[in-house]
Amino acid sequence: MNNPFNIAFGRKPYNYISRLSLTNKVINTFDSDYPSSQVYMISGVRGAGKTVLMTSITKELSTRDEWICVELNPELDLLEELAAKLYSIPALKSIFIKAKIDLSFWGIGISVENGVVLTNIESAIEAMLSELKKHGKKVLVAIDEVVPNKNVKVFSGSFQIFVRHEYDVFLLMTGLYENIYNLQNVDTLTFLYRAPKLVLEPLSINAVALSYKEVFGISDEEAALMAKETKGYAFAYQVLGYLKWEHKTRTVRDLYPEYDSYLAEYVYDKIWHELSDTDIKFLVVIAMKEEMRTRDIISELKINSNNMSAYRDRLLKKGLIFSPRYGYLSCALPRMDEYIRLRLMI
Repeated sequence: MNNPFNIAFGRKPYNYISRLSLTNKVINTFDSDYPSSQVYMISGVRGAGKTVLMTSITKELSTRDEWICVELNPELDLLEELAAKLYSIPALKSIFIKAKIDLSFWGIGISVENGVVLTNIESAIEAMLSELKKHGKKVLVAIDEVVPNKNVKVFSGSFQIFVRHEYDVFLLMTGLYENIYNLQNVDTLTFLYRAPKLVLEPLSINAVALSYKEVFGISDEEAALMAKETKGYAFAYQVLGYLKWEHKTRTVRDLYPEYDSYLAEYVYDKIWHELSDTDIKFLVVIAMKEEMRTRDIISELKINSNNMSAYRDRLLKKGLIFSPRYGYLSCALPRMDEYIRLRLMI
């Protein structure tokens, strides 16, 4: 049997721990007769499992006859991409041709005899969504790792119009906290600020331990030790499982060098270079101990309590720190403190 763990981003691992409650929450909302929201935003640190959750939702909905699931690239013109992808689905193309929806202006499809040539892409999509609604079809648009660029802003503005006109179109976006925050605070996109957000929490340590025990046939104690080393971080769960599969006789401690290397190369280096100088200073202090008292952090950084609250809240929302108990802070990601200490030595 091949290694059941996957360390490549963008693919749903063979062996993974599902977030069933969140998956069902989104599906039940979107699939209800009167959905309370037509948008969900999934946020979390890199490697938290945002893409896997989005994939699980789109895969489930795509099995239902009434649903059309389309994934878009945030670096492209999203409106044109949506129109082209909808038109390229054979079962839908016949609907559009019969309705004389002509998209030849953009080189999408063919000229339709006696059809009105639509030269405004937003109006063209509205015409398509109107026809799909008549046929009982719902459209889910999924965008992974959104950034607040022009393409996403324009598309979000148009999507707001589609919702206001009561089309059966739904939007699922994933992104880092700062990207979603910046997108939500665009003056013309206030509807996104009100959209439900799913902030991915760490996986259950018990679920991780049970998974390791079942895959490797190890004792409860060893499985618990492995699970603890992941801190419930989805990517770490995959990495440690991958390494254990490749080196079954090694202990967790023996795997530290490779484990640290994978975490650094695939995630931590990227996270580190995206941090502000202030965030780095804050994390460096927290990494000094396994648990750092907030009053000691204030003393080390020579800041007041208001600044402390601002720094702490930002890093909490980014998923980089957590509070293990009242008055203390720790690094949220596994062996991130070791990574930081090593960087200081270079």
